[in-house]
Amino acid sequence: MTATELIKLWITCLEAERVRLTETGHDAPVVASQGRLVQTTGGLHLYEFIVPAAVQLSVDLPVSVIPADETDATEGIVLRQIGNGVYVQLVDALGREVPSVTLVPDQAGLVSTSASHLKDMLAKPDLYNFGPAERLASLLQMQEAEAAAFSSASSVFTIVWSDDRSFRRQKLANLAMELIRANKRILLISPDHQECDEIVGMVGRTMKAGGLSHKTWITRYELPIASQAGGVDLHELGFETQMHQFYAKSQGDKASLKHKYDRFRELAPFLSQKEAKQKDLDEVRLLEWRLVTQLRELQVKMADVQKTLKEFENLPLFQRLTMQAVGKNAESLKQYCTLYQDQMDQLNKEVDVAKGRIQQLAPEAAIPRGTRAECNELKEYIAKLGGTKKVRELMAAEENPNRQAFIQNRRVVAATPTRVASDPLFSRVRFDVLMFDEAPKIAVASLLAAAGLVRERIIVSGDPRDIAAAGQWAIPQHPSLPHSEQQPMTLA
Repeated sequence: MTATELIKLWITCLEAERVRLTETGHDAPVVASQGRLVQTTGGLHLYEFIVPAAVQLSVDLPVSVIPADETDATEGIVLRQIGNGVYVQLVDALGREVPSVTLVPDQAGLVSTSASHLKDMLAKPDLYNFGPAERLASLLQMQEAEAAAFSSASSVFTIVWSDDRSFRRQKLANLAMELIRANKRILLISPDHQECDEIVGMVGRTMKAGGLSHKTWITRYELPIASQAGGVDLHELGFETQMHQFYAKSQGDKASLKHKYDRFRELAPFLSQKEAKQKDLDEVRLLEWRLVTQLRELQVKMADVQKTLKEFENLPLFQRLTMQAVGKNAESLKQYCTLYQDQMDQLNKEVDVAKGRIQQLAPEAAIPRGTRAECNELKEYIAKLGGTKKVRELMAAEENPNRQAFIQNRRVVAATPTRVASDPLFSRVRFDVLMFDEAPKIAVASLLAAAGLVRERIIVSGDPRDIAAAGQWAIPQHPSLPHSEQQPMTLA
């Protein structure tokens, strides 16, 4: 069968499984006796709930959590179960200690979502890539012995079979290093969250040894179960942690921009008013200068007249006759003195008025030191951003985290197969290379769902003996059988 035919078969099987789960009442509520908050990262909260011994919840199973006081329910995802302890990732906090909750699993909904993802692949073939998936489909249909002996190291399909887990994972880490240096985007899938933590730690340690910043290139989708792996702090690599830090910085930058914009709006009219006052001050000072100039000219004329009056009797006769010919005699010179004195008195009054106005305008026009430089710097900063209109648009834009844009900036995205098959985010993101860690432990439906997201290459890693032991690659029973005769299916 081709990859398309295999996908159609599994769509039929998943739909039959959904009907079986619905008819048998598989998703019965489970009462957890107690719960505690393990960690909080960004907007996600990891809780541990204690469930009855007979309850077994699968990895990445969506659940609704209803508190005992019947307050608003919240949604979550089962990340791991150890004995009676179930680790559930919630979007709403329930407090540090939770006395009792009711968990309502939705296995039928998870199967239906996975089937819808496969249907979408067939309905929109232009948005998915089936080239590498064809190679994977051929491997999945081989007999167990044939698949275990099969080997491939091409640029499209690579198999890393070994019974040594450390060797396999080191091989994947080295391949990841090479692909990152080649600027390839990698989707790394492990069967469960514990396996995912381990392989992320191995890749991170290899990148550190190779001189690459693993915090920049790797993201661990969903909350990590372990705190460290391979000497690497997994919480720093968590998708929610990285996104929360990024948008916290973005919010800080937005607050800084708002502060600068508000300060500019405060300084701009302030300086404009100061400039208007300075213009008035300059005009008054110019008027004062003109008045003082006229006053000095009158004072010079007054001094000349007074000097002439004082020496008038001693002047030579010819000079006195010349002055009288132009109307200057002792009486007229005294009149000149009176006229000049009246004009000087008037000018002194006008100068006093101008000085008073200058004293009033000088503090009004004074600009605090550094204010003009600050305003010019803010004006230049806003101009670089596109002007005040663009800044207002930036501040008015809602700060909704764009998860798709953020995950596309990471070179290695580590996740579990069920999350890839059921989370709508992955249906919008494409990768260059797909790496399967412990592939024989992953169900065929999840393998196919992830294979359509890559453009160039698929790398399959695992222990070939697990093909028979896990039984995940077995051809499903015909979906036309009665539901009572069919065996339950798993997605991971």
